Amino acid sequence: MSQKINNLSDAEANTLVRMAWEDRTTFDQIKERSGFSEADVIKLMRRELKPCSFRLWRKRVSGRLTKHRKLLERHIKPSY
Repeated sequence: MSQKINNLSDAEANTLVRMAWEDRTTFDQIKERSGFSEADVIKLMRRELKPCSFRLWRKRVSGRLTKHRKLLERHIKPSY
C-alpha cells in the first residue's frame, strides 16, 4: 500500500491530510472514500507533515471518539 501512497498527486495527498485533520471524518470514512486504511493515513501524515505537526496530530487523534467509528458507537447510548 505504501506504493499507492507514493503515487498520490499533491491534490489527493492534500485532500487526505485535510480529512485526517477533521474531527468529524472517521478513519472508516477515509477508507470508504479513498481506500486508505488508518495505518496508510498515518504513513501519509508522517510523510506530509513536519515532525512536530505529526506528533500533535497523533496526540489529537489517538483514542479520539470521533475519529474511530467503533469507539463512537460504543460511547453513544441508544435513546429509547
